[in-house]
Amino acid sequence: MTDFETLRALADDGNEKAADKLADLADDESDLQTLNDLLDEGNDRAGEHLTRRAAAAKDLRELQRISDAGYYEATEVLNTLL
Repeated sequence: MTDFETLRALADDGNEKAADKLADLADDESDLQTLNDLLDEGNDRAGEHLTRRAAAAKDLRELQRISDAGYYEATEVLNTLL
């Protein structure tokens, strides 16, 4: 298994597959900071994980924030909950 630091370095170099794996790892470990960092970098997998978590918590503000960060599927979930 690839370690967190290696995935982070590859993601920082623009490797999208590494960024996706990093998002999956962060989600498994409930590492919201890494998920938010990846979302800010434009990673859709992180947006997917954060949207799922926010929808489960019915956190409308978080869904709006995720949508504003560029993960537009969060908008659909937000509109459904509204």
